[in-house]
Amino acid sequence: MIENSDVMYRLLVQSVIDYAIYMLTPEGVVSNWNAGAQRAKGYTGEEIIGEHFSVFYSAEERATQLPQKNLQTARDQGRFEAEGWRLRKDGSAFWAHVVIDAVHDDDGHLVGFAKVTRDCTEQRRALLEQREQERHFRLLVQGVNDYAIYMLDPLGHVINWNAGAERAKATPTTRSSASISRCSTPRRTAPPACPPSAWTPHARPAASRPRACASARTARTSGPTW
Repeated sequence: MIENSDVMYRLLVQSVIDYAIYMLTPEGVVSNWNAGAQRAKGYTGEEIIGEHFSVFYSAEERATQLPQKNLQTARDQGRFEAEGWRLRKDGSAFWAHVVIDAVHDDDGHLVGFAKVTRDCTEQRRALLEQREQERHFRLLVQGVNDYAIYMLDPLGHVINWNAGAERAKATPTTRSSASISRCSTPRRTAPPACPPSAWTPHARPAASRPRACASARTARTSGPTW
């Protein structure tokens, strides 16, 4: 049963094509290779097994011992995770999300590392395009002088302010960002209280007293009768 489970697990890993999943020896040598790794990096298993995983890093990164440092982090902390550029067999670069987990046997001895890499180049490109579009839109809004355009948070605080808003409301950007939108809304005031004379029985005829004050006086003067 255990042997069958191992076979099924190996078949599962081999069938994954969206993630490069492979093992490294404690020294960082590639010891196995799945279809996802071949798709992402361009190497076949025969070409890469037995090679040091530093071939996926640039010459500059290898010169600074970055691959060894990443393995050391995984060895010391049990896990290393990062995003960065990695190289394919043909020398082209792709943006990778990389996870390296230390693998120990039942006695706690390090037997190697499990390395999972995903090609995130398209996701990164889409994110950068979105940020660039947001930047262009922000510059467009900032350049409008004839309209006051700004955003409020859910509590009504001004969180941005364009040149048109500054021109229309004569409020600098630094000041408006710390203000609340209610500053431009008329404040409601409570209705005036009844004059003290309304509480005096002989101040005016009872019929001409305000209804609210008369009822309030009744409530104050009424009490138990016995």
